[in-house]
Amino acid sequence: MKFSLIIPVYNRPDEIKELLESLMIQSFQQDFEILIVEDGSEQNSESIVTNFQKIASNRGIELSYFLKQNTGAGMSRNYGMQKATGDYFIILDSDIIVPEKYLEIVNQSLSKNYSDTFGGPDAAHESFSPIQKAINYAMTSFLTTGGLRGSKKPQTNFQPRSFNMGISRLAFEKTNGYSNRKIGEDIELSFRLKEMKFNSQLIPDAYVYHKRRSTFRQFLKQTNNFGKERPLLNKQFPHTKKITYWFPTVFIVGFCVSFILLFWNCYIPSILMCVYLLSIFIHATIQNRSIKIGILSVWATLIQFTGYGLGFLKSSL
Repeated sequence: MKFSLIIPVYNRPDEIKELLESLMIQSFQQDFEILIVEDGSEQNSESIVTNFQKIASNRGIELSYFLKQNTGAGMSRNYGMQKATGDYFIILDSDIIVPEKYLEIVNQSLSKNYSDTFGGPDAAHESFSPIQKAINYAMTSFLTTGGLRGSKKPQTNFQPRSFNMGISRLAFEKTNGYSNRKIGEDIELSFRLKEMKFNSQLIPDAYVYHKRRSTFRQFLKQTNNFGKERPLLNKQFPHTKKITYWFPTVFIVGFCVSFILLFWNCYIPSILMCVYLLSIFIHATIQNRSIKIGILSVWATLIQFTGYGLGFLKSSL
């Protein structure tokens, strides 16, 4: 089984450099290829990729670079898979760092329990900024998202996300890959794969270090977009609706109501909110060994719930 790593990039040459550095030191001994698809960037990565091509060649890695018009990440991933020569594609975002044994773990897992698609969790690298670590906590913790993205337990029928996702050539050809939607295209593809009876799994040890957004302003915009997209996906795939998608909206409304109730000397809702946020602070502080990150994690959680919750509410209405 030959892996083809498909990586779309848009105006992020520095991130591609870090990603390629991590891919050049993989412990995986078999041949694989890397396809960098430049999605009409103004700041392209061609010179950086060129600098790595000789290093890749010496390690038996095929490294290719493609420049195309801007069509969005989903279409760029499809473009890369059409150009790839492997029989199993691994989709990665440009803002990640890959652990040394990543490909080895994926190969071992698929050899023991093959699936036409897989997903892996994301984590925060020690080099990430405190804000990036706080955002990672908000996105992966059991206290904030149920721990789905940061799960350490194998799961079947998992919904892979495109920052760390595998798909067989057969599954790609049968589904035609990603749709042309700009947000939620990976979730939409996961739903179609399931409808077409392709099996999937979470490989817990196949994690990547995911930078996501570097500022809270960017994180707010991102989560708001996610929230707006979810009702549209629910409409397209009605059987995928879950009551839990309303949690961020309910939380934000409850947070505001609890504050208002203080004027009527009703303290219980505010106390419950404080206990919840205090639990996040304590858990994040212990997990990251940093009080600063614990405080930032509370703020990141509030931003996440506000962005997603209001976006979900607006789109639903």
